[in-house]
Amino acid sequence: MARKRNRKVFEGLEVIDAGAKGKAVAKAPDGRVVFIDNAVPGDIATVQTTKKRSAYYHGTAISFDKLSDKRVEPACAYFGTCGGCKWQNMGYPFQLEYKQREVTQNLKRLGGIEPKEIIPIKGCDTPYFYRNKMEFSFSNNKWLTQEQINSGEAIADRNALGFHIPGMWDKILDIDKCHLQADPSNAIRNFVRDFAKEKGLAFFDPRAQEGLLRTLMIRNTSTGEFMVLIQFYDHDQEAIDMVLEAVAAEFPQITSLLYVINQKANDTLYDQDILRYSGKEFITEKMEGLEFKINAKSFYQTNSEQAYELYKIARDFAGLQGNELVYDLYTGTGTIAQFVSKQAAKVIGVEAVPEAIEAAKANAEHNKISNCEFYVGDMKQVFTEEFIATHGQPDVVITDPPRDGMHKDVVAQLLQLEAPKIVYVSCNSATQARDLQLLAEKYEVQKSQAVDMFPQTHHVENVVLLTKR
Repeated sequence: MARKRNRKVFEGLEVIDAGAKGKAVAKAPDGRVVFIDNAVPGDIATVQTTKKRSAYYHGTAISFDKLSDKRVEPACAYFGTCGGCKWQNMGYPFQLEYKQREVTQNLKRLGGIEPKEIIPIKGCDTPYFYRNKMEFSFSNNKWLTQEQINSGEAIADRNALGFHIPGMWDKILDIDKCHLQADPSNAIRNFVRDFAKEKGLAFFDPRAQEGLLRTLMIRNTSTGEFMVLIQFYDHDQEAIDMVLEAVAAEFPQITSLLYVINQKANDTLYDQDILRYSGKEFITEKMEGLEFKINAKSFYQTNSEQAYELYKIARDFAGLQGNELVYDLYTGTGTIAQFVSKQAAKVIGVEAVPEAIEAAKANAEHNKISNCEFYVGDMKQVFTEEFIATHGQPDVVITDPPRDGMHKDVVAQLLQLEAPKIVYVSCNSATQARDLQLLAEKYEVQKSQAVDMFPQTHHVENVVLLTKR
């Protein structure tokens, strides 16, 4: 209760920016920054704080004196309850503007980096229905909206298939229409949910760890192929077959229908046996004549359209002439390596995940690419002087690390390596800026271009070209 008494209400705050993690930014009368969950730059609002720290507050706008001209009506009925797509209330051109600003400010403020050229952000032509992978969870204890609670009506049906409520691992928001994946994604999800209810099948209870239906994953490709994977908890083969048979009959266009029986405490798939019910074990993505087989465990960029744009920018920055040795660090399933291979003499890919390297090798063989080699291992342990002596001095290094950026030992090895060019692809411009600051000892940043892979969210990728001083 004491915590509630300490909450403050600030009237007439002008929202001046969009900050880290998509929060709107204002200034309190005492000079502290106020991060606001539900506002847009240009709003003037009354804000109630929910958290206080020495340098900032977190808060929620409880009323608005003026609405920003940057606002738009969110397309999704679940906006504000679902944890995703937090920028749906901001016009897309303004989303791009703030993403561009964040990347530029991170490079300058965190890394002390001012690229010689900043190319405007590459926006997405389809800012809705762009994702090629969605994961939904079943629950027998769905999240009730405030409207449902206020109605006073008893909610008899508590089964749900949708998304986790942020910060509540056991509560699921039931979804009828999501604006992130193309049809028939919504139809598939709704059919499975409704069929299960009609047949009286048990939705998962995460607290009791019981029930039949656990998760649903839907993947698709730009070529129109669909993969559906249903994760079951109970090993009731008769019920499992009944569900899968119904899905296959209702959606004959499904290319790959798979299932898993998972009785672990968590629902991760990577240590599970994937069972095929019908169709192929994979779907196929195509890009400039290349084909990439994607199985249930494969990593592939979640926005196929923008992945193509990202890879083209990375290849353009590399400026390959056909005779270069390229190192592709954090190669994943080798998509960038294979994408640039036609313009290079040889590409060496390194990745820590064994399954990803297996997929990279299989796809390279399928694409009849003979100038790519792939190696598995922890980057800081594999990328050594011995490795370089074995495989040769690269002319170009492409690096696409996870959100945490590169390990300091990898940065140190890059400085010692002194490749003429480094192309750094990042999904976190803050850690990218940190690494660029370390590389500035021997490299200067020639150009930078952001790519919007995730419209309606604050997430953004950035590509930077470094050349040796």
